[in-house]
Amino acid sequence: MGSHDNHQVTKNHHLFQAMGHAFDGIVAMLREERNMRFHVIAAMLAVIVGWYLRISTADWLWILLVIFLVFAAEFLNTVTEAVTDLLSNHHYDINVRKAKDVAAGGVLLAALFAVAVGLIIFVPRFYALIIR
Repeated sequence: MGSHDNHQVTKNHHLFQAMGHAFDGIVAMLREERNMRFHVIAAMLAVIVGWYLRISTADWLWILLVIFLVFAAEFLNTVTEAVTDLLSNHHYDINVRKAKDVAAGGVLLAALFAVAVGLIIFVPRFYALIIR
């Protein structure tokens, strides 16, 4: 490492430094990952619909749970892709493919769970609005 290299290679010295790095990671996800932007738009739509329908506190907890579950799955999928690409030097390897496919499958399962929760919470309320 050269004397002019100012990239941090040691542990964070305080909480604010760690939080700054975490914030940088969130910004990078939003800038670089198209699927993350889609998840954010879907989450915003769910929050707007929940607010409009005045869902219960328990329903808000379920909605927030699935939103953050999908976000966490997408973050872990991105980490998996980055690390496997680094380790394989961007060359095809069956284990790299498996790791990426499994990570993507985790995001898909989280997203399907979010859709199921959304349907359970929102469909009866929309139905009640239509029947009125």
